[in-house]
Amino acid sequence: MTISSKRTLARGAKIRVLVVDDSVVIRRLVTQALEADPRIEIVGAASNGSIALARVPQLTPDVITLDVEMPDMDGLQFLAKFRPQNRDVRVIMFSTLTERGASATMEALSLGADDYVTKASNVGSLDRSMEALRSELIPKIKQFFEFEDSPREHPVIRKVRSNTTMAPRAIAIGISTGGPTALGTIIPLFPADFPLPIFIVQHMPPVFTRLLAERLQASSKLNVQEASDGLVVQGGNVYIAPGDYHMRLRRTGLKVTIQLDQEAQENSCRPAVDVLFRSVNEIYGSDVVAAVLTGMGYDGLRGAEILKAGGACVLAQDEATSVVWGMPGAVAQAGLAAAVLPLNDIVPEILSIARVTPRSEAPLKRAI
Repeated sequence: MTISSKRTLARGAKIRVLVVDDSVVIRRLVTQALEADPRIEIVGAASNGSIALARVPQLTPDVITLDVEMPDMDGLQFLAKFRPQNRDVRVIMFSTLTERGASATMEALSLGADDYVTKASNVGSLDRSMEALRSELIPKIKQFFEFEDSPREHPVIRKVRSNTTMAPRAIAIGISTGGPTALGTIIPLFPADFPLPIFIVQHMPPVFTRLLAERLQASSKLNVQEASDGLVVQGGNVYIAPGDYHMRLRRTGLKVTIQLDQEAQENSCRPAVDVLFRSVNEIYGSDVVAAVLTGMGYDGLRGAEILKAGGACVLAQDEATSVVWGMPGAVAQAGLAAAVLPLNDIVPEILSIARVTPRSEAPLKRAI
């Protein structure tokens, strides 16, 4: 399911939010946190999914914040009933940083949730809890909207094919909001004999990235795994950066290995796409195809600049098929993308580039 990148709200309009949580304390906390923003209006609350379903037609929310564990009808049951008939309403899940919470969130994303925030734990005072909620939830809500009094500056970009001829040795993908669903669409498109390593940075916390790798492995013809420190890179494998760790590459003799670290965040992210892209450039130079896909913010922009300057091919997802056209939009608007393509065209383009090469006689198995 694809929802267009952003909705434009009329001048003076506010983002209408329905808060769904069985905890009175959480409902009050979320309401107070969001009402502090002049662009957001709380239009109602519900203590479970069945009440929320009944109230949606009357309240017409733009966004629903949704807890998972609730009596009567939980968040997953709500999504299964709500999403097929309500594709324009954004849904942001509340998740816990636990195995159970991560698993439920991954399931919610597969059912059509747009994004999630993690519930703050052990943050101390109510003021600190409120600030933590504001700093994470408000940007997640506002990323889906534009306002008539804040005119768009997006240029019209044609969906062109890159027509690039090269002999890539690696694929690098950067992705954020909407990523799990997008990856679940494209990774199964790679054939079983695809000979190159694929490196992915998806903005997610620990545990979530492991579960993401497991879900992708179940539907992919390739070997998908959460990367580990010191792992030797092999062609035909998909490596996902673990949550809270940057993923870099290191050449040791004839081998390339994965290096994980917890150095400072970049673009408020760890793992960061820019970190991966710089490292891929150092190891593979111009022999890289990089793709920047749906996501909020600008992570990947600086790394794409370095890759393009080094002769690599950079692709960007188009706005129409992105949940949020922040990351790919930044790359496209900077003129760094050899092609701006719908999500379903990304892998065919990569396959075309990998196979259209003047060095076709050279075995691509020498990917690393």
